[in-house]
Amino acid sequence: MPNLAPATLMFIAGIGIPVLAALNAALGQRLGSPAAAATILFVVAFLVAASAALLTRGSFAALPGRPKHLYLAGARIAFYVLSITWVAPTFGVGNAVFFVLIGQLVSAALIDHFGLFGARELAMSPLRALGIALMAGGVLLTQLATRP
Repeated sequence: MPNLAPATLMFIAGIGIPVLAALNAALGQRLGSPAAAATILFVVAFLVAASAALLTRGSFAALPGRPKHLYLAGARIAFYVLSITWVAPTFGVGNAVFFVLIGQLVSAALIDHFGLFGARELAMSPLRALGIALMAGGVLLTQLATRP
């Protein structure tokens, strides 16, 4: 069983994903530009992250010489925000996030199984594969339930 504190934090973060999608999609519609809405989101996110770095005395001194592929996380989050801001108004926030969840399940399992990007290696067991399949099945059922 996971430790309660990090599990609770990640649960709260998970709640924020559809909220982020809905808020930014609405802003993108009101501005007439998903890209402008994403830009505003990243400016606000930068200010929050920079404040957190200052408050926690985060240091950027070790930045030079780090592997460049580690910076791709920024490009990935930009892709996510841009795509969900563009797709959610017409496809639905729930539909968009449900498919994001399927992608997260698959990629998280691969990252854990192979220990990619320095992650702790957690081998894919039959029980874990069944759990992921059940979660994906649940996501699929939510999609089928929304069909007229």
